[in-house]
Amino acid sequence: MKVLLINGSPRMAGNTARALKEAAAALQAEGVETEIAWIGNKEIRGCIACGICGKKGDNRCVFDNDPCNELIQKAAVAEGLIVGSPVYYAGAAGSLIALLDRLFYAGGSLLRFKPAAGVGVARRAGAIEAADQINKYFQINSMPVVGSSYWGIAFGRTPGEAEGDGEGLHTMRTLGRNMAWLLRCIEAGREAGVPVPEIEPKVMTNYVRADVLGA
Repeated sequence: MKVLLINGSPRMAGNTARALKEAAAALQAEGVETEIAWIGNKEIRGCIACGICGKKGDNRCVFDNDPCNELIQKAAVAEGLIVGSPVYYAGAAGSLIALLDRLFYAGGSLLRFKPAAGVGVARRAGAIEAADQINKYFQINSMPVVGSSYWGIAFGRTPGEAEGDGEGLHTMRTLGRNMAWLLRCIEAGREAGVPVPEIEPKVMTNYVRADVLGA
């Protein structure tokens, strides 16, 4: 079993990385392989709603000059996913959100039913909002969200400060152990012949509908 952890910070070795390493260590202690992937600090395109990924059906974004497609492939072969982000303006980092929009549009079908969790790291406020923002990608994609002993957050501003957040690191360790447990439960269910739920064709209802215009 393997869990991919995505570091959504422009800093490779900042407090977001520290929080993810704590979760990764707990997973490894439970016998789960981990990989921490950094999105880098270069420009990441946002989704332009071109629809080409859906038309081609190859689980690739049309833009291939940033980490999006590489991360789709890494996530596809992992059994679980943890995504961490720093907080700048009461939410997840913009570059990470741009990437997740495209990753889930193009490759979301490869991630369904895989346990996942969002992690927010802040100086002071906004961490819960960031973690919740990330978790919404999982919730809309039929992915079980893994809980912990607290919300998936840690605190720190300058690199290394998260080391002093004992509760935050405890939360990350608990998250790792809980994910390892859920992965084993899913594996046991698979071996027992329990199938994943069938995906029913999605019904989409717009708030403004053509059949009621003019009523």
